[in-house]
Amino acid sequence: MTFIIIYVTHKNLKEAKKISSHLLKKRLIACVNFFPIESNYWWNNKITNSKEIISLLKTKKENWLKVKSEVKKIHPYTTPCIMKFDVEANDDYEKWINKEIT
Repeated sequence: MTFIIIYVTHKNLKEAKKISSHLLKKRLIACVNFFPIESNYWWNNKITNSKEIISLLKTKKENWLKVKSEVKKIHPYTTPCIMKFDVEANDDYEKWINKEIT
């Protein structure tokens, strides 16, 4: 059994929690973790530095397109970072994830 982790960057914890709560209420994800980061990237032809929050969203592979679509709808960034990682975990954890998601 495998599932995915979806990596999303946010401007702050409030925005990250808003999006994650939306996904949890729709039962598209089983859980989420938040991490503060500092990012350096090209934006508008210059290198930009900013503090951001990463959310790691845990869900079934089949939910990738639904989660990506929902995040895009409500994310305030013009170009949000939404990436998918295929992962494996212990059987009990994967069973729990599948049980919690519709």
